Amino acid sequence: MTDSYDIIVVGAGHAGIEAALSSARMGNSVAIITMDTNAIGRMSCNPAIGGLAKGHLVREIDALGGEMGKAADATGIQFKMLNRSKGRAVWSPRCQSDKYAYADYMDAVVNSEENITLIGDSVIGVSVLSKKVEGVYTTNRGTIAAKAVILTCGTFLNGLMHTGLKSTSGGRVGEEKSGGLTENLTELGFKTGRLKTGTPPRLKKETINFDLTEPQYGDEEPRAFSFSTKNFNPPNIPAYITHTNEKTHRIIESGLDKSPMFTGLIKGIGPRYCPSIEDKIIRFSDKPSHQLFLEIEGIGRGDIYVNGFSTSLPEDVQTEAIRTVPGLEEVELVRPGYAVEYDYFPPHQLYHTMETKLVKSLYFAGQINGTSGYEEAAAQGLVAGINAALKLLGKDKFHTDRAESYIGVLVDDLVSKGTQEPYRMFTSRAEYRILLRHDNADIRLSEKGYNFGLASKKVYDRAKYKKSLLEESVSALRATHLSVKKINERLGHIISRPADKPSSLLQLLRRPEVKLLDILPIFEITSSALAKKIQSDPESAEQIELEVKYEGYMKRQNEQVARFRKMEHKNIPPTFDYSAIRSLSSEGREKLSTMKPESLGHASRISGITPSDLSLVAIALRAYDTRV
Repeated sequence: MTDSYDIIVVGAGHAGIEAALSSARMGNSVAIITMDTNAIGRMSCNPAIGGLAKGHLVREIDALGGEMGKAADATGIQFKMLNRSKGRAVWSPRCQSDKYAYADYMDAVVNSEENITLIGDSVIGVSVLSKKVEGVYTTNRGTIAAKAVILTCGTFLNGLMHTGLKSTSGGRVGEEKSGGLTENLTELGFKTGRLKTGTPPRLKKETINFDLTEPQYGDEEPRAFSFSTKNFNPPNIPAYITHTNEKTHRIIESGLDKSPMFTGLIKGIGPRYCPSIEDKIIRFSDKPSHQLFLEIEGIGRGDIYVNGFSTSLPEDVQTEAIRTVPGLEEVELVRPGYAVEYDYFPPHQLYHTMETKLVKSLYFAGQINGTSGYEEAAAQGLVAGINAALKLLGKDKFHTDRAESYIGVLVDDLVSKGTQEPYRMFTSRAEYRILLRHDNADIRLSEKGYNFGLASKKVYDRAKYKKSLLEESVSALRATHLSVKKINERLGHIISRPADKPSSLLQLLRRPEVKLLDILPIFEITSSALAKKIQSDPESAEQIELEVKYEGYMKRQNEQVARFRKMEHKNIPPTFDYSAIRSLSSEGREKLSTMKPESLGHASRISGITPSDLSLVAIALRAYDTRV
């Protein structure tokens, strides 16, 4: 053993960064081993952070003390709140990033962390003794010892890139694949699969006629991701919208015989919700055009990312097709789009801590688990890093469930249901999404982050203040009543129908047309100090209004959460013998024995487990508890 560390993190992408920083900040010596030490935090696909549901993940990562939100705020070039036309529960923050500045920021943060050592090398296997990890095998340094190992390998495990019928090894352009590790893990008993993702061509900015496109700016009053960001005043650099047309589609169709996706050259399964342009024109053949976003990759030094034109067609076909798009008639490709196939490990082989079931103190995070997206990767990396550190400290594991966070939904979906295609987070996956808004992530999670030593005291104190002000305000609004006459006198110009009975301010605020600012002057008469607190704190005022208007829905969801938690708290021992339950269906017995659910609630979410199976397991558990 040439070196020894508490924790080794393999990979320096979005998962690796959060895993390493959280472990190191919790007092451990951490080695990041990566094939390219100049590629820390590289945005290999779209230059953006956040988006639908993904923005929720970033806010939760920040509340727990992660770095992604701070990096996004410091390097974003356009910020926008998505889904504003829908209910507040699904509003999601997104920023367009300067991808070069983002990578520079993360590089500086990682290199300034005194507990992190950066090592340029390739990991070809993990060292295991008595089913516990002991370190990793590397190409140049031999074996490096560690008490825990976190694998965050991205798309590099036996990565194979495709452009047309030409295939080259590598995890992304200009970078080698990682070989040997898949084979090593397979020998240890892990099951593996093959997935595919893709990226669009990059265009030379100077060759685009932006006059033929539609500029798309961010919000005039942008919102930061991080709860610690102050005096937020980012740039507002536009993206540009254009569209494909029938001529574009004919050219693409003419090249399908040279597409690795349609000739069978690509075996891996691609992302259903982020299809290539080839997929789009076949699956949606009735649509005469598709929208494209031209996004600048960096201020003063970036190419143009064509969001919506992911492809693995031959370069000449890509060029011909994209030059039919308005504004791109004379465009030059800096780099063609390509698809990349890579190995992954179905995540049912993990506990909710991201630790593997086969090897103790070995953790997987990111695309190695079959997910797509920077945000999903970072969330898993944070969970793995915190749990690896807690295990070394001899403390209880960290687990946030489906009713507490989108991170909990993500992890539970992976562990309970697995995935056979790249997993992407959506608000629709979160059944308790009214409770899991992006705006209250700090109230939900900052206490945990603070207790881990990751979230700052300022962030935690601010969350406590917001919660206290919320509870105090709702109570005061409920206790303040107005007569019919006063309601009609003071709010008659606002309310849709005249009042016919006395109401509390809380009842009035439930009306869709009534805003908190409308009733604050009335509130100030009876609760002057409290009204001033609300007026001076727009963020809290917004939350108070949301909590009141959603109160009925939230009450129902809290009742659902109570039932959910009852199932979650019924733990199933890892040694529990399902073969002893005679009436259990054969499918149920097989899946439960394979998945080894950690609780009755976890078992209920495994595909193929029937209510009858669940009832039999619950009865057997009661008998088991009696014997124990």
